Amino acid sequence: QVQLVESGGGLVQAGGSLRVSCVASGSTFNKRYSMAWFRQAPGKEREFVAGISWSGVTTSYADSVKGRFSISRDNAKNTVYLQMNSLKPEDTAVYYCTTGTLALVPVTPATYDYWGQGTQVTVSS
Repeated sequence: QVQLVESGGGLVQAGGSLRVSCVASGSTFNKRYSMAWFRQAPGKEREFVAGISWSGVTTSYADSVKGRFSISRDNAKNTVYLQMNSLKPEDTAVYYCTTGTLALVPVTPATYDYWGQGTQVTVSS
């Protein structure tokens, strides 16, 4: 099994920044997995935010966060990060870390096998 633990969420004013982190562990974790962040706001479906290939060479972003968010990973620490800048109230959501696919940064939730418990990000106006 694979366990994912997110941290770093919180409350921030519009225009501010936050960095969320996710540590993966477990005997079946494969460093060659893509990793990604999704988010889900109340009453909305879970949506893709950003993803990164195992090497870090390939990244993908939702149009709504391009130029503001940056995803990175440290394979030595089995950790993926999401740096969020210029935050907007519409970024408010629970942010989920996910992994478990060898596909190249898919954007469909069903493609991923493992999910964290989520971390709340709230952006006030």
